[in-house]
Amino acid sequence: MAVIQKYGKNYGPDLVCHKENHPSDKIGVPGCHKKWPEHNTNWSRPVARVWTVVLLLGTCLLYCARVAMPICTVTMAEQFNWTKRESGMVLGSFFWGYCFTQVFGGYVSDRVGGEKVLLLSAAAWGSMTAFTPILAHFCSQPILSMTLARFLMGLLQGVHYPSLASLCSQKVVESERGFLMSTVGSGSYLGTLVIGGAGSLMLDLYGWESVFYVSGLLSVLWAYCMWKYLLKGEGPIITLESLGSGGPQSKLSRRHWLRLLKQPAVCAVIVTHLCTASTFFTLLSWLPTFFKDTFPDAKGWVFNVIPWLVAIPSSLFSGCLSDHLISQGFDTASVRKLMQFFSMGVSSVFTLLLCGNPTFPWAVAFVSATMGLTTFSHSGVSVNVQDLAPSCAGALFGVMNTCGAFSGVLMVYFSGYLIEATGSWASVFALITTVNLLGLCTFLAFAEARRVDIDSSKPILHVDQLLNRFWCRSVLFTLSAHYRPRSRVRASRTYVVAPYGRMLCAMLASWHCPRVNGQTLVNPTHSFSWDLNGSGCHGDG
Repeated sequence: MAVIQKYGKNYGPDLVCHKENHPSDKIGVPGCHKKWPEHNTNWSRPVARVWTVVLLLGTCLLYCARVAMPICTVTMAEQFNWTKRESGMVLGSFFWGYCFTQVFGGYVSDRVGGEKVLLLSAAAWGSMTAFTPILAHFCSQPILSMTLARFLMGLLQGVHYPSLASLCSQKVVESERGFLMSTVGSGSYLGTLVIGGAGSLMLDLYGWESVFYVSGLLSVLWAYCMWKYLLKGEGPIITLESLGSGGPQSKLSRRHWLRLLKQPAVCAVIVTHLCTASTFFTLLSWLPTFFKDTFPDAKGWVFNVIPWLVAIPSSLFSGCLSDHLISQGFDTASVRKLMQFFSMGVSSVFTLLLCGNPTFPWAVAFVSATMGLTTFSHSGVSVNVQDLAPSCAGALFGVMNTCGAFSGVLMVYFSGYLIEATGSWASVFALITTVNLLGLCTFLAFAEARRVDIDSSKPILHVDQLLNRFWCRSVLFTLSAHYRPRSRVRASRTYVVAPYGRMLCAMLASWHCPRVNGQTLVNPTHSFSWDLNGSGCHGDG
């Protein structure tokens, strides 16, 4: 049965039709099966598959451009006489820029479309990557130009994942979001592997400049192909009018943004993502050092490559598994919690095993299992935000990613302090496990999959039960010869109208109330309903 949700005083675009489960034995106006005034804009399955591959390549190139500087830092430091502190300043400036555009990128994506933001940002950070060697050679202070370039790179790449979340919530059905997000998320691991192998080879053969040229130009080429073949050459124009003239969903997100952040389920996804990002950044930053300190004679390519090779199929498997479970009828919230349990709960077991004294092969196996299971969050908390608030998923994901980035930087620094203070890696792995369990318990306790971007505090109006008080009372008094008290308690307030009075009442209501797709939209202040057992209508004055 359809219900009408009213968010304002006017009818207009503030009325949105939603599906809910109500008893099917009600008699009245047939329920609507479509949202109004929204239209079904979901991708078909073939189109979704094409976009999945394209977005996978885009995320891969995103990480190729992002990791180009860390790969070339040692060579650039020797050429420009940078100290360790100056090299760290160049590398760290990326994350400060990365934090500032998360929410803004999601906000814009929710209003103009995530594909436009992805296209513009990819063209911008791809061009910035290609021009990096030119800035380094033609500026009198290379350290300043590179720091500024990395900061701008962070600003431009910060909109990528919020735009993906917004695009997925707008174009992909719920039962296929897990596969898309997990597949696209695996592009980060693929990009790290590609730039680590091919970038190191180009660095040795053609110099550090070639790494930036190739990764930057390929990124621009990817943006051009997406614009030419997927967007059909439509200009990605973003105007002030388009930012302020969103549909009902943008109005809803603006009106209920503060209320949304007070929802326990929303707070749960923010806290859980914060914990997940913190532990992931810590492992990513300190695992190479752990292997160097613990196994100094080990080959670097083993522990730098194998965990990422495991992470890619693991991410794909988690997406397929979650979508399969949902399509089989399992509760969406339970599936999200199961994926997050593997990501944070089971992975913590393998992290704790590193606290002992494992041999090198076992240490690589434990780290690979940890990194592989961590990817299950792509089908857990990362998708759950789209279940909760599809109307503002981009902006909300931006909030999550901003919190995760800041907490990740802080936890990386704190882990370094623990290593120096205790001289033991066990303290770091214990910290990672504690943070993981904190986030997991929060998610299991408060996570939901129902929409919370709809204001449930406003009255929900059943079309077949509620009509305008003015018309109901007018009909009742016009047909006063045919009414009798229905109950002693409310004898002066409730009336039963003869069958032909019911017909006249419905006719008057249909003339007075606007109709959309054959459904009567009613005023929410007063009610009117059909008597299923008797022969009339009842008005509550």
